[in-house]
Amino acid sequence: MIVRDGEGATKLVQIRVIGAESEKTARIAARSVATSSLVKTAFFGEDANWGRIIAAVGYSGIDIDPNRIDISFDQVPVALNGLAAGAEQEAKATGILQQDEFVVTINLHSGEAESSYYTSDLSYEYVKINADYRT
Repeated sequence: MIVRDGEGATKLVQIRVIGAESEKTARIAARSVATSSLVKTAFFGEDANWGRIIAAVGYSGIDIDPNRIDISFDQVPVALNGLAAGAEQEAKATGILQQDEFVVTINLHSGEAESSYYTSDLSYEYVKINADYRT
């Protein structure tokens, strides 16, 4: 997979948006999360920072109710109805983030559509490679 071979990538992450109003809105939200530098650096830092994820969905431009969004890492919920699922869940999610591959599922609870994007983390190595790159 091309994402796995990305410059300096250490993690392969599937961003899965479900419960969207349409496939288009699911795709827009998934792409916004997958391309967010703040989200990607949180993945590298193994930080289950669901606030960065919900912010990326928010600035995607789609119509959402942040009080209905659920976010999980693999099957571990870290946010339910837009609120933290608790310290125990966050600790479990941090363990998942230590893996090379995991899935982030974002349930918008506004319909039946879904979409997925694959992304990687953004590592020190990525910055080093691109800071030294010249054309």
